[in-house]
Amino acid sequence: MSFQNTLAYAQEQDHADPLRYFKEHFHIPQHNGKDTVYLCGNSLGLQPKSARAALEEEMTKWAELGVEGHFKGDNPWFTYHKPLSELSAALVGAKPEEVVIMNQLTVNLHLMLVSFYRPEGKRFKILTEAGAFPSDQYALETQAKFHGYHPDEAILEIAPREGESTWRTEDILAAIAEHKDELALVMLSGVHYYTGQVFDMAAITQAAHAAGVPCGFDLAHAAGNVPMQLHDWDVDFAVWCTYKYLNSGPGGTSGVFVHERHAQNNDLPRFAGWWGHDQAQRFQMKKGFIPMAGAEGWQVSNGQILPMAVHKASLQIFADAGIEKLRAKSEKLTGYLEFLIKELNQPKELLEIITPADPAARGCQLSLLVNQNGRQLFDTLMANGFILDWREPNVIRVAPTPLYNTFEDVYRFGQFLTAHFQK
Repeated sequence: MSFQNTLAYAQEQDHADPLRYFKEHFHIPQHNGKDTVYLCGNSLGLQPKSARAALEEEMTKWAELGVEGHFKGDNPWFTYHKPLSELSAALVGAKPEEVVIMNQLTVNLHLMLVSFYRPEGKRFKILTEAGAFPSDQYALETQAKFHGYHPDEAILEIAPREGESTWRTEDILAAIAEHKDELALVMLSGVHYYTGQVFDMAAITQAAHAAGVPCGFDLAHAAGNVPMQLHDWDVDFAVWCTYKYLNSGPGGTSGVFVHERHAQNNDLPRFAGWWGHDQAQRFQMKKGFIPMAGAEGWQVSNGQILPMAVHKASLQIFADAGIEKLRAKSEKLTGYLEFLIKELNQPKELLEIITPADPAARGCQLSLLVNQNGRQLFDTLMANGFILDWREPNVIRVAPTPLYNTFEDVYRFGQFLTAHFQK
């Protein structure tokens, strides 16, 4: 695509954008009485204006019905998660029965590891990416210890090649093949939080299965960011949060995918709770866990109705916009951001994009490696109404999110960087 470094061009692109009206569905944080340039949806998505009404609806139901809200009204709490499964399944390429909304991400990751990390004999190792998000690292580390293994022996971390910032798919596949007789699980991010790289989930899953190993993904930075086909890719399990690109509030609820071949397997080990017990018999209060069919059988506790209400409001926005259309805009917005940064003509020793250049290998995030005074630049941007994300030791993450960011937002960011580096 041919880009231009002018305000007129940016405004022209915004005028032609069929998704431009969706920005009006969100509250934009203010700075000195004006909208900020919010480029931080990869950390916390903005609040949908419909979220407050969604919360009020459930608060009113609670006030008027009390406990009867579980069974009365248009959306009884007893089955509140079900429409969320359908809306979420469309975003991750799954069947509704393969998806459930519950708990929070790392809790769900542990629940999945109980079922899918089943070390035995010489097959006890987990293959993951080096520098995974800390919560994933801690989950894998403690699961290995729980099974009696030392993490240094049980966890195989594959790193980018020397002098490179991102992973080559062929290296991941080669590592799976090399260690196939030792592996009990392959578990990686869908999109790497630090670099913004999209992993080839289909190829990685296929390689894992060829080695006889289950494969799962943390989709915290992928859900609502890139289209996926978890069912068709034959992924065994996945987990994600909803407060980043899915705009469902700080500490919001989480999503789980379990492929139908597992979701119908009642013999698969799991940690059980009463909300995953057969719905028809749940209130008989009897011993003997009988899991619900599908991913719902991994539920352990009552649904988090208030966070789910916000999530439902956000999911409806995604349904209206369409993930494929959002992805098309995302590629253009991120491409425009890349173009403007390259226009700065800064040496790599000073400023470098470490996110893949291939649009198919990245979401709507560019990670800028700033080797001199990076924190100072970040603080200056924040002080001037540009809300971004800093990651130690020297990366500024910039995420032009297609639901509420514009080409003019990206242009203004580029202009500020231009002025900064011309000083």
